[in-house]
Amino acid sequence: MAPSSTYRHGTPLRAGVLLVNLGTPTAPTVAATRKFLREFLSDPRVVEIPRWVWWPILYGFVLPLRPLRTAHAYELIWQSYDADGSPLLIHSRSQQAMLDEHFKARGLDIVCELGMTYGEPSIKGAIERLVELNIDDLIVLPLYPQYSASTTAPVFERVAKALQGLRRMPSLSFINDYCDDDGYIRTCADHIAAYREKLGAGDKLVLSFHGLPHRALMAGDPYHCQCHKTARLIAGRLRLNDMQWSIAFQSRFGRAKWLQPYTTDVLAECARNGESVDVFTPGFSVDCLETLEEINLRARDDFIAAGGRRFHYIPALNDSAAHIKSLADVILRHARDGFGSPTDADELRESRNRALKLGAED
Repeated sequence: MAPSSTYRHGTPLRAGVLLVNLGTPTAPTVAATRKFLREFLSDPRVVEIPRWVWWPILYGFVLPLRPLRTAHAYELIWQSYDADGSPLLIHSRSQQAMLDEHFKARGLDIVCELGMTYGEPSIKGAIERLVELNIDDLIVLPLYPQYSASTTAPVFERVAKALQGLRRMPSLSFINDYCDDDGYIRTCADHIAAYREKLGAGDKLVLSFHGLPHRALMAGDPYHCQCHKTARLIAGRLRLNDMQWSIAFQSRFGRAKWLQPYTTDVLAECARNGESVDVFTPGFSVDCLETLEEINLRARDDFIAAGGRRFHYIPALNDSAAHIKSLADVILRHARDGFGSPTDADELRESRNRALKLGAED
């Protein structure tokens, strides 16, 4: 990023928020999906296998074959959205716009930008846009309530790289997680309760989180513990006993042992027991491939095929007003005093006059 070559004294400094999600292909095509998967699966934070072992697998098997199936899955879920873009991108952009409006309604001068760890809009581009708006105080919120070295850590690395070379570095706050934030827990529980009140509660609530290889837990990644904490707090707020809910982990890939219990196994057991289920995914800020296709299509079909009698998928929090408020509250609780306070025009004018008297050219 080339630093700005001009500066005008008296320009107001502003506060900025960078929202970050994982990313998405630009189109539900094999070519676009392959490009996205190449970037995503090449990250050593995502696949913690020595490169000399992983490259032949990635380029010899995964990239030639997996995009064919994954592109079809993307196409299935994009068809249900009457807009140009993936559900993940549509909802994430809406979150950005609604947070902007939320802060303005509270009288705060805070600019929100959206970046994706992989694909577009990039983190680098988002930070460039914030720099052009004269941001001097920046909060980064990865939209992952639970921290993982494979999701949250890459955000920090890309933010740090994007900030290199700036003449004026903004103050930086990075929100690692909000897995037990009261507003987030309350919003999840209220969302679930409203859905179940409207359509009737199933026998069991399954709280499904994205999985990780088990070795990540053994290496000290807090993700597994934070997922359990989130699930326990949600179930507690809903006043569910241990027989009425279950935690599960989805999206297993490869032959290695992953975090358990697996969502497929939990749902199969529910089907065998004749239990109706409601499935909610607390770790996903917005609906995406893993919720709409993996859970609401494939897991539903497998559950019914196993004899299950009723399956309800509860949508992600997405851009609901309650979710936007809870995200805004998370951001402001991590902010310094005065974050987003509008700058007084008279004070700016005085500051500029003093700079010009001291010899500034602009």
